[in-house]
Amino acid sequence: MRFALSEDQTLLQDSLNRTLADLSPLDRVRKFADGNECSAPDIWAGLSELGLPGLMIAEEHGGLGLGLVEAMLAAEALGRVVAPTPFLGSSVLAPLALQLAGTAEQKAGWLPKLAAGEAIAGVAISEPIAGAREDAGVTAANGRLNGKALFALDTSGADLLIVADRRGGLHLAQVAETAELMGSIDATRRIAELTFKDTPAEALASNQAIDRLRDAAWVMLAADTLGACQTMLDKAVEYAKERKQFGRTIGSFQAVKHLCAEMAAELEPARALVWYAAYAFDHAPDEAPLMAAHAKAHTSEIGRFIARTATEVHGGIGMTDLLGLHYWFKRIGQNRQLLGGPEKVREWAARLQGLAA
Repeated sequence: MRFALSEDQTLLQDSLNRTLADLSPLDRVRKFADGNECSAPDIWAGLSELGLPGLMIAEEHGGLGLGLVEAMLAAEALGRVVAPTPFLGSSVLAPLALQLAGTAEQKAGWLPKLAAGEAIAGVAISEPIAGAREDAGVTAANGRLNGKALFALDTSGADLLIVADRRGGLHLAQVAETAELMGSIDATRRIAELTFKDTPAEALASNQAIDRLRDAAWVMLAADTLGACQTMLDKAVEYAKERKQFGRTIGSFQAVKHLCAEMAAELEPARALVWYAAYAFDHAPDEAPLMAAHAKAHTSEIGRFIARTATEVHGGIGMTDLLGLHYWFKRIGQNRQLLGGPEKVREWAARLQGLAA
């Protein structure tokens, strides 16, 4: 059996790539990164016209009713242009949490708004997935949340928060006591520290939902890295064809050819892995946790290699702000660590297979 994208999936991918080229050029990314913007509403509004916020929301709630494979293609396209959007939280994780464990009332109240792009959802699920620092972690009792959640995603301007407590239970909250931006190497994605103090919250019904959110998040981060890596490779190849040294384009030198070939050789198998991890999430749930872990860990490692090598091909100019390579470099670096670095994810995968003590 040959696994490949369907015609509809290819059209979705092409449409997103064309739209994002207009909505999120490097100058727009630079403006967001260098300014004080907490969000980029113009980019999100443009993507909302395509229906991207409702990609994974059921049709009965105004969405497109598609799966994680389509969401993965969207994440890859967003990673290609390092677009500053709340896609991961608002279009993937929050709708997934509501559809897996929300009540009929919670679904009816929030999913149509999320699908239309009228509401934005942030997520704070890092502690039960990646482990909590001593001073972090949220507790829940009697419909109230207390504690601190670190590395919360897409919370700037969010109307809804999906919050995981220390035990992995999920809760809906509309506000946090305080929300402060955390320092991050990636200026294209804001992460926050949320503090809760007797904050009202609604519990979601299933304690198993956190596992599905973890798997989906790992695949989405891997896809985002995949897209960023592809752009860095493309830029390196383009530069090698144009830059001249000793009267020849540097792409004619064997050493530079080898660097570009090594990047391509690492990236192509990773693409197949990420595609299958997304497919498994939708169609092979027994395989999904392990495949998501492999995708996250492997792309984290090859992402670092490609980011470093593509910068090396550019030479000294690759380290400057002129080309903006650092936006992709740092996006890849943050994806590597969010919700568990590759070492932790591999350890988790080993335990899942009974290969670790």
